[in-house]
Amino acid sequence: MDFISSLSPIALGFFGSLLAGLMTAVGAIPVLFGKTPSQAMRDLSLGFAAGVMLAASFFSLIIPALDAAGIRYESDIIPPTIVVIAILLGMGAIAWVNMILPHEHFTTGREGPEAASLRRIWLFIIAITIHNFPEGLAVGVGFGAGGVSGGMPLAIGIGLQNAPEGLAVAIALIGVGYSRRRSFAIATLTGLVEPVGGLLGASIITIAQPLLPWGLAFAAGAMLYVIFHEIIPETHRNGHQNKATTGLAIGLVIMLFLDVYLG
Repeated sequence: MDFISSLSPIALGFFGSLLAGLMTAVGAIPVLFGKTPSQAMRDLSLGFAAGVMLAASFFSLIIPALDAAGIRYESDIIPPTIVVIAILLGMGAIAWVNMILPHEHFTTGREGPEAASLRRIWLFIIAITIHNFPEGLAVGVGFGAGGVSGGMPLAIGIGLQNAPEGLAVAIALIGVGYSRRRSFAIATLTGLVEPVGGLLGASIITIAQPLLPWGLAFAAGAMLYVIFHEIIPETHRNGHQNKATTGLAIGLVIMLFLDVYLG
């Protein structure tokens, strides 16, 4: 623990988001042994992931953003105004990336501009990258803003929700014809975009402290977009919305507990 405490916020952001990203590989391990959970169980797991991300967005990012803005500005209107604008900017940024990059979802197919020359595997990877980058950014911002106590709950929470996502990605790739080993490898690689986001988030917040409330709320907005545009709709497409909602509730309260206990 002394070693962890001695690391800089930037190093913490990188390694914390790296470990969270590697949980994608842990979640995908069952496909190597031919074990495929039912669609209902996968939807419940993705609902759990959505609940963790939802709680992390509010309790680990938005509330600290309001607190940080409140310390810097004495006005009652400036802190919530900053946080509202930053949330919308975060959501808008991911929506913009979603619009300009060609990518493919497992259920709804291709989105973004036409890109017939890109192989489907790259379209999948781009889609998952769009999904995972905000998670790494959030972990990095958490460590950059509050050190171990600020980033650890986010790293654990994001790691927990990465496991069912990794399994979902690997299963979906198997479903469109990829081998089990290749599907596992791709699922693992998609999690490795998170330390890139973590390094960026921690660096920006550490170097420019006035950006702290902006960075926290921006990361929250980016995650909220992914939750509402990608994960929740995906869990409701197969008629298992009750299980998905149960998973969301469990994920939300577990992340809330972790944030209070570890933070």
